[in-house]
Amino acid sequence: MRNASVIGRVAGIAAVFIAIVAVTVVLLMSGSNYGVTAVFQNASQLVKGDLVQVAGQKVGTVSDITLTSNGQAAVKLSIDSSFHIPEGTQMTVRLASLSGIANRYVDLQMPPARGGKEQYIANGGVIDASHTTSAVDLDEIFNIFGAKQRAALSGVFRGSATQYGARGPDVNAGLLYLNPAIASSSRLFALLNRSKPLLTNFVVQSARFVTDVAARSQDLSGLVDHLATTTSAIGSQSSSLSTALSVLPTFMRSANSTFVNLRSTLDDLDGLVNDSKPVARKLGPLLFQLRGLAHDAVPTFRDLTTIIKKPGPNNDLIDLTNSAVPLRNIAIGPVNRNGAQREGSFPASTKALNTATPEVAFLRPYAPDLIGWFNDFGTSGLYDAWGTASRAALNVNAFTALSGLLNPILPIDRAAAFNALAINGQNNRCPGSMERGSAFKPYPSFPCDLSQVPPGP
Repeated sequence: MRNASVIGRVAGIAAVFIAIVAVTVVLLMSGSNYGVTAVFQNASQLVKGDLVQVAGQKVGTVSDITLTSNGQAAVKLSIDSSFHIPEGTQMTVRLASLSGIANRYVDLQMPPARGGKEQYIANGGVIDASHTTSAVDLDEIFNIFGAKQRAALSGVFRGSATQYGARGPDVNAGLLYLNPAIASSSRLFALLNRSKPLLTNFVVQSARFVTDVAARSQDLSGLVDHLATTTSAIGSQSSSLSTALSVLPTFMRSANSTFVNLRSTLDDLDGLVNDSKPVARKLGPLLFQLRGLAHDAVPTFRDLTTIIKKPGPNNDLIDLTNSAVPLRNIAIGPVNRNGAQREGSFPASTKALNTATPEVAFLRPYAPDLIGWFNDFGTSGLYDAWGTASRAALNVNAFTALSGLLNPILPIDRAAAFNALAINGQNNRCPGSMERGSAFKPYPSFPCDLSQVPPGP
C-alpha cells in the first residue's frame, strides 16, 4: 500500500514535469518558427536582437547577419508565427534616435491590400535588395562635401545659432509640427524610391539643366542684380503690400464664390456650344467672303474719316458739331433776343404742349374719323403722272319718282327740295358719326350731340 502511494506520487510529479516542459517548448517555438532573409546593401549598426516592426508594433527580431558573395548584408529575420510577410513588402533600416549607437530597427512597409488574394513569402524565403533600403549615416552625408564646403556649412550653422539664439522657445514650439512633416516626406521619398528609373531620369535632366544654367552665368549675374533691385522696390512698398494682403482673403472668398457659381454657367454653356457648332461650320465661308468686303470698305472708311476730320477750318463733322453750340443754347436757353431774355425753344415747346393737352384729349376720340377721312380721300381719286387727284361736285337730283314714274322737279321747287333733304349746322358731332349708328360718347359729359348724324336711312 505504501509502495503504491509512493509510485503514484512519483508518477504525478513526472506528469507535471512533462507538462511544464511541453508548455515551455510550445511557447519557445511558437514565437520564432517563421523566418525570412532580407538582403541590404549596408547593414551598418544593425545587430542581432534588433526589432522588426510594422506600423510601430513589434513582429519579430534580427536573428543573424552574414555577408553575401557580392559584398551585401544578408539579414535573417525571425518573425512571429502569427504574422506573415506579403510579397511586395518594402524593408527599411531606420534609426530609433540620433543619440545612440546600434539602436536601429527594420521597418516593414506593407503593400496595398488585394482583397484576400495576397501571396505571402514562404518560410526561409529571400527578399532581394530591390525591396530593401539601407539607412544613411550622417557622416556619409558630410563626406559628400569637401573641406571648403564643410567650412561654409559650419558658417551656416553658426549663423543659424546667432539667428535663433533668442528665439529658442518659439523654435521648439515650431518643432512640434516637424514630425508630421518628416513622416509625410518619408512616404514621399519611399514612393520616389519605388520609381528609380524615373528618379534617375529626373536627376540626369536636372544635371543637364544646371549645366546649361551654369553656362549662362553672366546672364544670371545680371538677373540677380535686377532681382535685388526689384526686391528693394517691393520692400519699399511694404504698406501697400500689407493693404493688398489684408484685402486678399476677401478677394479670394469672392473669387471662390464666383468659380462655384461658374460651374452651373458652364453647364448651361454646353447647350449653347452644341447649338453653335452648325453655325460655326458656316462661319468659315462667310468670313472668307467678308475679306473682300473688308478690302473694298477701306476706301469708304478712309473717306468717312476725312468727312469726320479734315485739315482746315469749317470742312468736317467736328466743325459742324462745334458750330451747333449756339443752336444748343437757343434750344435750351435762356437767351437774349430783341432786347429781352427769353426761354429756350425746348422749354417753350414743353409749356405749349402742356397747354394743348386738353385740346389733344378732346380730339383724340376723333382719330378714327380722321384716319377714315384720310383713307377715303387718298383712295377715291384719280392717279396720273402728276400724282393723285380728286374730283368732287355737289349734285342734287332734279327728278322725283312717284308711282313708278320719273317726273322732273321744276327749277323753282329745287331749292325747297334741297332744304328739305339737306341738314345744316351739324358742327358738334360725336366720335364715330361718319357712319350712321356708330356715334358714341367717350364719357357722359363729353361735349357732343349724338343726334347729329349723316342724313339717310
